[in-house]
Amino acid sequence: MKYKNEAQIMKALGIESWRNLSKDKMVRFAAMMPNMDTEVALKIVEQFPAFKNFAKDAVSAIERAHQSTFSANNQSQERVHRAWQEVRDILKGELGKDDLGREEKKFLIEQIQETARMQSQKDSENKQFLDGALKKVLVGATAAVALGVAFVGGRVMAESKDSTESSQDA
Repeated sequence: MKYKNEAQIMKALGIESWRNLSKDKMVRFAAMMPNMDTEVALKIVEQFPAFKNFAKDAVSAIERAHQSTFSANNQSQERVHRAWQEVRDILKGELGKDDLGREEKKFLIEQIQETARMQSQKDSENKQFLDGALKKVLVGATAAVALGVAFVGGRVMAESKDSTESSQDA
């Protein structure tokens, strides 16, 4: 269905005024935008600051999720590093015993080295995770802010191209 005026859109959203546009309905509104006349969509978006607030709220929600992920990740990393340090402390304690043979000492030293390698590998994995998480946040924030522009702007350009082609055909 092609929405040709604001009244049709408000009716479809179940609202009487753009002030009644909740976050839920904002998402529905954005999904309906491809089925709206471009001029009507532009007129509506210009009328309510809620669209800007929606984008801000979306970015804030992404930021909170990002912070929560980083906090949980940081706590996990601290526990892992603390556990490896405890293992090394135990191995060093064993290494300090006087009655160890050469092979036992060699084994304990190799175990200490292995925990250091594992810890270094885990640190590298964590850095890759953080890099990926940051990229996702940037993509999410950009998408949230550009939501209206993508729907409305793309339609304006497409309809502008269509009208140019139509005038050339005439």
